[in-house]
Amino acid sequence: MPSPPRIRPPTAPLLMEVYRRLLDHFGPQHWWPGETPLEVMVGAILTQNTSWKNVERAIDNLRGAGLLTFDRLADLPTGLLAEYIRPAGYYNIKAGRLRNLLQYISDHHPPGDLDAFLGQDLPELRSQLLSVKGVGPETADSILLYAANLPIFVVDAYTHRILGRHGLIDEDADYHRIQELFMDHLDADAQLYNEYHALLVRIGNQYCKKTNPDCDNCPLQGV
Repeated sequence: MPSPPRIRPPTAPLLMEVYRRLLDHFGPQHWWPGETPLEVMVGAILTQNTSWKNVERAIDNLRGAGLLTFDRLADLPTGLLAEYIRPAGYYNIKAGRLRNLLQYISDHHPPGDLDAFLGQDLPELRSQLLSVKGVGPETADSILLYAANLPIFVVDAYTHRILGRHGLIDEDADYHRIQELFMDHLDADAQLYNEYHALLVRIGNQYCKKTNPDCDNCPLQGV
């Protein structure tokens, strides 16, 4: 006699079970690793296609040169900016993308008023960020959540991998569908989204690796 089909628990309780397990195992992450909203924005651009360790080296270069202010970064020639951020990889491309973002803010919020830019409501700010050449959904949402403290869930490769391996999404689920999964079933709470995303990054780094995942010791075993 065939066994009865497995019934998936309701999505919201299941997502909160994942969150509680991760929080119990790792504790609060106090993320994003940036000291100011500007630094978070710079990091969101630089972390594209590289590790955070490399981003830290690039940001340390900027900090050491006294360049981590909006005006000084905006005045820095693109070629020189590229040299400072060289450790982050793809430095010419990223310098251009960072220049595009700084220029957009300067053009629309003179004289480059970062507080005014980040103080807009979520839909308008997200639309403006996505209009900047080189800023995609993950980068824009990282700035919204971590620099502007707005409630939007950031989706990255770790999120897709972890949820896919635990049967919470289809393998072909795109960014928008995964984001909706969280935002349709969890409270619109920036702190919750912040902590949840950071915890997914942590378990993706430590257990749910792309190759040779440590499933036996994973705190999500059985989910």
